[in-house]
Amino acid sequence: MSPRRPALTGPGLYARSRALPLTLALLAGTCAFDVAAAHRVDDASWAPGRPAPVVVLVALAPLLAAALIGASLYAPSDELDRTAVRPWWPRRLVHLLALSALACAPLALTVPGDGPALLAAASLRNLLGCVGVTAAAAVLVGARLSWLPAFCYVGAVHLASSGVRGWAVTVWAWPTRPGQEAGAWLAAGAVFVLGTALHATRGPRPDGPRA
Repeated sequence: MSPRRPALTGPGLYARSRALPLTLALLAGTCAFDVAAAHRVDDASWAPGRPAPVVVLVALAPLLAAALIGASLYAPSDELDRTAVRPWWPRRLVHLLALSALACAPLALTVPGDGPALLAAASLRNLLGCVGVTAAAAVLVGARLSWLPAFCYVGAVHLASSGVRGWAVTVWAWPTRPGQEAGAWLAAGAVFVLGTALHATRGPRPDGPRA
């Protein structure tokens, strides 16, 4: 007979119930994808027709990372979480902040030292904003579909902001703005703070048992 595996408790059980090992592995793959795109970037121009690696690094990579983080917010035992003796909001807060920090660190290193630093800033800003949208969506529609609002919003903004001028566009079209614009950073930062606070206090909407 094979030896019995010890039962998981505490952090190990939490990590397994949220599929954190798989999430970390996929985040690592996403970051490797970012590095490959960044090494092909030789122009920081934000004019129409900017090279495909720029679009991948600034738009697609943060969306993929945010989607992975959102999927890990799934709570398999919502009733147990709500009736636990200890409050769950600190665990949810640490969970979201830790994964966000792990995703941000490699993104900050994806642009080579002699490349455009503003590209890395825009990537980090978009990651934080997309994670905020995803965290809020997990509360409203559930973790399984939490990726959808962020993808829809970023896609709509890329279509609607072309040729638009003015200060307001730096706020509502933050996913498309250069890395140095303060209005875009304020908007993305506010979305991240609000989404994180909402998820920490409310938790994800129950999705039902996984297959």
